[in-house]
Amino acid sequence: MSPYSVLVNAIFICSIIHQAASFSPVPRQSASSSTTARYAIALPELSLSMYLFASPAARRSQLKRDILALASATERGLIATDEQKREMEVLFARLEALNPTRDPLVEGGNKKPSVNGDWSLDYTTSDSILGKGGFPRIGPIIQSIDTTTLSAKNSEVVRYGIVDVPRSVTAELSPVNGKLTNVKFKKFMLGPIGFDAPETFRGSLDITYLDEEMRLTRGDKGNIFVLTRLP
Repeated sequence: MSPYSVLVNAIFICSIIHQAASFSPVPRQSASSSTTARYAIALPELSLSMYLFASPAARRSQLKRDILALASATERGLIATDEQKREMEVLFARLEALNPTRDPLVEGGNKKPSVNGDWSLDYTTSDSILGKGGFPRIGPIIQSIDTTTLSAKNSEVVRYGIVDVPRSVTAELSPVNGKLTNVKFKKFMLGPIGFDAPETFRGSLDITYLDEEMRLTRGDKGNIFVLTRLP
């Protein structure tokens, strides 16, 4: 199970135990025609000439712009149509093929870019992380990574009716190679309530693209994640 998926599922169980989920969820708004129009304008088709003549840096920049435009138009993937999901998969794979960082998990000296730091989730295919059929996520979903201490933390705010509750999980990283790491979850927090994660709560992250601005990750359940670095 991916770190984000375990975060959502496990803390949701905890929230039921502590009766934090007794409120009705706030209904979500559906995609409008204006959103579709903005997406059509913001996400032009990549031309053949771009792939034939543009430099790798130029192609990366264009692909990142297209990915973020689609992520924004679909509300992190929450309202993405099947066609938009397929389009994102194509853009995702194209950017992966241009990955400038061979071993993002290997730290040494002043290695740049570094996977360390705070990252905002801009798009995912994981329904549980997006809160489909459950409680809406308010604001950014953040993942913090520190390879010097082999630790990570996921955090978000979830709205239960009229109550916004912060949730987080800390984890221990065990790198398998320069881009794949196993994840062992350590402690969950639901507001002020904390508890240790069960021993079986494990997952993995495969970092398939990394530069100074963006990170692409594939989870062990087949979901994809687009994250951008926070200041």
